[in-house]
Order: sequence, then structure tokens, then C-alpha cells
Amino acid sequence: MRLRGAAQANGRRPRSDRGTPRIDARVLALLADAAGGYERPRMAELISVIARSCQREGLKCPSRASIYKLLSTIPTATYKVAELPPAVRDALYNLTAESEVPGHQLAFYCFNYGDLAAVSFAAGLPWLALYQAGRLPGFRPRSRGLFEAVMRARGFA
Repeated sequence: MRLRGAAQANGRRPRSDRGTPRIDARVLALLADAAGGYERPRMAELISVIARSCQREGLKCPSRASIYKLLSTIPTATYKVAELPPAVRDALYNLTAESEVPGHQLAFYCFNYGDLAAVSFAAGLPWLALYQAGRLPGFRPRSRGLFEAVMRARGFA
């Protein structure tokens, strides 16, 4: 609380856009497209693709650190629950058939609450969904171990 009062005393106000990305939405779309494949791209290649695309579009290219940070938050592909295999639908126990679930949340649920068929499905998701799922808190210890084994087997860890 002491710092909160000090910030008000010197007249500074917090930014009105805090918590939202200040990177152009077109750059986010370029990054999601370039990083959305099955295999993890090499970072040097990913950065050069983004830099070339930004230059071609006349956009400001994000820094390497910004790209790393954005990989944790850019939207992953979504999946309709009704179109998923039965074992995966069972792992998504609290969602209706009309729901859509992001890939990272799907992977998290399959590893934590699914059977072998659901885990096998999740192990085949695109790398970005698995990367983001691994950053979520709340993995059960055995599920975390299985998840990390899948990441090593796919060459992501």
C-alpha cells in the first residue's frame, strides 16, 4: 500500500491501456499464423519471418523478447466439443457439446482428466497449444510428468 500512495503523490497515473497488448493486431495475426503449425519453428526463423512480414506490411516489428512473451498468450486454434472423439469429450466433463475450447485448455483437460485415448489425442495437438498448456497452473503431479514426457518425445523440451 505504501507504493500505491507514493504513485499518487507524484501525480503519475497508470496507463489506461495497461494489461492489453500494444502490438498491432495484424502483427499478432502474423505471429499466430507463423507459430501455429504442428512442429515448433526455430526461433531465429520465426523472428525473421515476422520481421520480413512486418517490413512488407509496413508494421513495427516486435522485439525478440516480445515475441517470446506473446507465444504464451496468442490465441491457439479452437475445437468444437461435439466434433472431438468420445474420450476427449469425456475429459471435458463440464462443457456442453456446443462449446468451443482453445487448444491449450483442451490439452490441459486431456492430460489431467482424460484416459489414454484422450492423452494420445492431446499429444498430437499443435506445439503452441502444448506449450501454452504447460504454462498453466494446476497440473496434477502424474499428469505433469506425462505431459513433460510428451514434450520431450516431440522435441519441445
